[in-house]
Amino acid sequence: MTTPDDGARALLQRLAAQASTKTSPEELEQLMEGIAAAPESLAGPEWLELVAPDTGQHGALADDLVALRTRLAARPDGIEDAVPPRARLDDLRAELHRRGLDGFIVPRADEHQGEYVPRAAQRLAWLTGFTGSAGWAIVLADKAAVFVDGRYTLQVRAQVDTGLFEPLGYPETTPDTWLAANLAKGARFGFDPWLHALADADRLAQACAKAGAELVPVDSNPIDAVWPDRPPPPLAPVIPHPLELAGEAAEVKRARIAKLAADKGTDAVLLTQPDSIAWLLNIRGGDVPRTPFPLSFALLRKDGAVDLFIDQRKLTAVTRAHLGNGVAVQAPAALAGALAELGASGATVWLDPNSAPRWALDRLGSGAKIVRDTDPVALPKACKNDVEMQGVRAAHKRDGAAVTRYLAWLAQTAPSGALDEIAASDRLQQLREETGAIRDLSFDTISGAGPNGAIVHYHATPRTVRHLVPGELYLVDSGAQYRDGTTDITRTVAIGTPTPQMREHFTRVLKGHIALAMARFPVGTTGSQLDALARYHLWQVGLDYDHGTGHGVGAYLSVHEGPHRISKVANSVALRPGMIVSNEPGYYKAGAYGIRIENLVAVRPAEIAGADRAYLEFETLTLAPFDVACIEPALLTDAERAWVNAYHARVRDEIGPQVDAATRAWLDTATRAI
Repeated sequence: MTTPDDGARALLQRLAAQASTKTSPEELEQLMEGIAAAPESLAGPEWLELVAPDTGQHGALADDLVALRTRLAARPDGIEDAVPPRARLDDLRAELHRRGLDGFIVPRADEHQGEYVPRAAQRLAWLTGFTGSAGWAIVLADKAAVFVDGRYTLQVRAQVDTGLFEPLGYPETTPDTWLAANLAKGARFGFDPWLHALADADRLAQACAKAGAELVPVDSNPIDAVWPDRPPPPLAPVIPHPLELAGEAAEVKRARIAKLAADKGTDAVLLTQPDSIAWLLNIRGGDVPRTPFPLSFALLRKDGAVDLFIDQRKLTAVTRAHLGNGVAVQAPAALAGALAELGASGATVWLDPNSAPRWALDRLGSGAKIVRDTDPVALPKACKNDVEMQGVRAAHKRDGAAVTRYLAWLAQTAPSGALDEIAASDRLQQLREETGAIRDLSFDTISGAGPNGAIVHYHATPRTVRHLVPGELYLVDSGAQYRDGTTDITRTVAIGTPTPQMREHFTRVLKGHIALAMARFPVGTTGSQLDALARYHLWQVGLDYDHGTGHGVGAYLSVHEGPHRISKVANSVALRPGMIVSNEPGYYKAGAYGIRIENLVAVRPAEIAGADRAYLEFETLTLAPFDVACIEPALLTDAERAWVNAYHARVRDEIGPQVDAATRAWLDTATRAI
């Protein structure tokens, strides 16, 4: 807000004049800019406390601040403005030339290597137009490429000017292998050490060495120098996550993880993943879309003390009291000095090579002893305790009722052909909001009709939107953030009568879903070992899908969390009780339709009479009906048919009492035995 209008200036001057406020109008301007840069939904009404703690006593003032925030949030951020992609690419190349660089890599990442990033870190989207959740661009003087995985094969070509950027599939072609083949000998190739983890930076260095080039860390990101209207960092309020939802006090967690650090012989752990810090300290935030954590860094000492590096403007008095004496709050800029001090003292520091930024290693210097290992919070966080699981189950029952109401409405509304993808997803969000408990969606809803459903991470826009018409399939992948749990569900439904091919493909996907849901496996089994169960029935007819079968899910945290997963990609992390993971096989017929069937499941001990060792199984958490019109019963075994009927009976029993009479009548039919 470099040039506030007269109304905004008067409001901020009036606010600064209040006795309880000790900030200047200029500081309030910067604070409001940061608040407006954060997603509104997760911030909740708590953001008003950051501006004026006693705003609740001044209704008119609160209304004025809300209106100001709305105006600021609507300002252009430069990502979707009229500047053509070629001009942006030319501007970047000119900036690189000015800095003496022959190329630069642009990851879809922020300083924390997270999936969801603030608007200020959407550099890949600004440069290329690609808005997927993962990817890279590499810009050289005479060529450029963009790298995406199988989820985005169609999306990248729809969003990116392929005359400027060659789209390449990952991992078939990785940025480092492309660099090794395309960098000129003697070239100086730039990278932002904040945006690349240690392992990623090592791969870039090896690629440059192979090409006879030099990898050069930049002091500031060159895109930031040429991106007009770039938003400021977000400032969403940090709120306590109460013990009745967390199930374990923060001081107990700190002691538990500190013991892991001490047992490994380390003096401190650098925590760079905001969800790890949120879990450890029992706090939540709203700096990035759809994920309730505050952006921050932390140093956990072996005695359990924590240095939290965070913009203190995010902290209310209640949150400061919640953090307690064991947590020293420091400004983000103080992290550099803290790391340098550890290095100078010869400390042993634990860094996660897949998430700690290369910048941190440089600040530690040569004096520190580095232990490279997985974030020690990741595994404990993934194994939900009994209190967390109780909350997650409650969230899924609440969410299942909203989704069931939606499916009943869809069955009545969609056959007319008047409903489009955006209106359909808006209605689903409205029904979740009617629960009165939702904080936000857990990700942008994927609402894909007909061929749009074949785009794995499709996002409907006014330019791409389609109507739901009879004779096509409709795929809706959605979820919500509730204070007691995070949900994620995909249902594929037929609008009208599905074709025999649709029914066969749907049923083969369902068979894979059931195989995973019914699986029992020895303790020590990884998700990679189970992945083929979900694909087997597709493989038998020459079909497959290019995404993982299952991702971990947090407890009112990220909808995508590790360290476990179910995927073709090798993963050494064994599944353990309390882990939540999605079960979501699919099939995508390009230009025609997409099919995905997703429930969340929790790992639990299995009781097997006569078992020679300990076994585990899955508890299905998600509760909403499948579209029986899409099922071909002749392709199901008796055991598979029994599983579907038992699941639908459970949905009737647990969801039926929560919905209105008309929805209950539809549900009784929708869950009829097959």
